[in-house]
Amino acid sequence: MPRFLYSAFFYLILPLVLLRLLWRGWQAPAYRHRIAERFGFFQAPAQKHGLWIHAVSVGESIAAAPIIEYFLAEHPTLPVVVTTMTPTGSERVQAMFGERVFHVYAPYDLPDAVSRFLKRVQPSVAVIMETEIWPNMVCQTASKGIPVLLANGRLSERSARGYGRLAALTRAVFSQFSQVVAQSADDGARFVALGVAAENLTVSGSIKFDLAIPTLLRDQARELRAQWFGERPVWIAASTHAGEDEILLAAHKALLAKQANALLLLVPRHPERFSKVAELITADGFSLQRRSEYRQGSSAIDAQVILGDTMGELLLLLGCADIAFVGGSLIEHGGHNTLEPAAWGLPVLSGPSDFNFSEISALLQGAGGLLTIVDAEDLAETLQGLMADSQRAGQQGAAAKQVVDNNRGALQRLLMVIEQALELR
Repeated sequence: MPRFLYSAFFYLILPLVLLRLLWRGWQAPAYRHRIAERFGFFQAPAQKHGLWIHAVSVGESIAAAPIIEYFLAEHPTLPVVVTTMTPTGSERVQAMFGERVFHVYAPYDLPDAVSRFLKRVQPSVAVIMETEIWPNMVCQTASKGIPVLLANGRLSERSARGYGRLAALTRAVFSQFSQVVAQSADDGARFVALGVAAENLTVSGSIKFDLAIPTLLRDQARELRAQWFGERPVWIAASTHAGEDEILLAAHKALLAKQANALLLLVPRHPERFSKVAELITADGFSLQRRSEYRQGSSAIDAQVILGDTMGELLLLLGCADIAFVGGSLIEHGGHNTLEPAAWGLPVLSGPSDFNFSEISALLQGAGGLLTIVDAEDLAETLQGLMADSQRAGQQGAAAKQVVDNNRGALQRLLMVIEQALELR
């Protein structure tokens, strides 16, 4: 009954969902494309009975990448289907894997749309990345005898309280997972409290610790920095949201008063905000260059701010910086992945809102690899201090990287669980 009421409610608000999709399509035209896929209408893949991985957007797609690469390499006859919810996630999947996987948008969580999707794909195992838990997607998949795994699962106290308000529906859904592979013991305990069977829980750590920076990417970052920025001190503000850019630009203005040649790489989280952020930068009087307008051999000698307005290049741009601030943390969003700059060995800065990555933040902070800042003045002073003391900055970056290196191994544990579900072991 709870899921029936949920589905009825979803059908009732479907016109609003479509209006929101059109509104987002006005901001980012890619949302207007392939709408039929969101209702389960698409040409079915030639091969069935493979591995289905659902990664909602860019971050989850990147996290899922080593899983996908492993199965493509080790089990080349196994079909792999990857679903996302956002155009940016779709672009990232297609850029990373091309035609090696079958990619389609995930269906809206309507019974008929999910049914059409499952009929066309017919997966043997479903792997959902992190926290993208949709009642009909999970329950209808499980009802067909398809094991549903939650991979790299994380559940903050705040999210757990939200699920707890719908206890009957939550328990009915969470009990359907064949396996939940959680990032931490605290995450695991919250999943069990909400209905996951204790015997179906594995605590593996976060697979994001298994991030490896390819040698080719390191070389590309080194070359790009040398050509574009030279010896200038560079800090990056990664995955920023509305309400943060003004604070970051104010901090950069204060920094420039003491470090005149400092350069800010500002990378908004969502591409529909690129133009708005560009307007903010120029309105504040900064000289601006866009990453999309970079040409081989050009220099940013006159730029004070570089706008990262390309997709799929965050890891590369992090490799061009000396210090990293991770966005989504100066507003109540819960932060983003601090392990990517840590893997580069950068000093990591974050705002106080980090509930999405609280365990990782605690590890980095405890090791001395992450500093929490509260406002523009605090950020400017911290940046100036790190730029003025290269030894201190190097020690903080090394501490951050050591945390990453010390916590590797979750990926192998997760791969073993998926292979067992696929009966490949």
